[in-house]
Amino acid sequence: MNPAKRVAIYRRLAERNPHPTTELQYSSPFELLIAVILSAQATDVSVNKATPKLFAVANTPHAMLELGESGLKEHIKTIGLFNSKAANIMKTCRALVEQHGGKVPDNREALEALPGVGRKTANVVLNTAFGQPTIAVDTHIFRVANRTGLAPGKGVLEVERKLVKFTPDEFKRHAHHWLILHGRYVCKAHRPNCPECVIADLCEYRAKTKPM
Repeated sequence: MNPAKRVAIYRRLAERNPHPTTELQYSSPFELLIAVILSAQATDVSVNKATPKLFAVANTPHAMLELGESGLKEHIKTIGLFNSKAANIMKTCRALVEQHGGKVPDNREALEALPGVGRKTANVVLNTAFGQPTIAVDTHIFRVANRTGLAPGKGVLEVERKLVKFTPDEFKRHAHHWLILHGRYVCKAHRPNCPECVIADLCEYRAKTKPM
């Protein structure tokens, strides 16, 4: 895909949604970090059903530690893998208190050192909470990048590196959210909604769907 086409794709996504953001509900970097950890292999909808009541009683690392692992599990038991997530969140909160003064760090190395925080989670937090031009690649973005030809790659890291390399600077801040929302609601896994897609004529996917 040539640079002009990439610019055109991002321009159209930007026109459709000038100020995109995560669908996870949060009001601080800490709440976002916890929500993203909980969202691994789970839907944002399921996380958003659990976190309002959780954050009402524990929205800081100190408060989460006081709640305890069993108390945390009661709030998140409707979310997949809640046992391992609760254990990691407790360890992360302890690390935040002991190593970072209770604050969520704004650099990749420190974030990825936290239990349960991988590269994707760190990218989401750096981008959404701290405004850094990172691009987290989940299944939706991986699919969109490959299907459209925007940044094809065999692995998540390869796609991320290509997106960072090929995405013009003016679009890097919001690229993650544009692509994830496009993949979630338009360029779906089983049947992409090509007839309603704003970038269909720019997309290099050959098997485009036709109107029902």
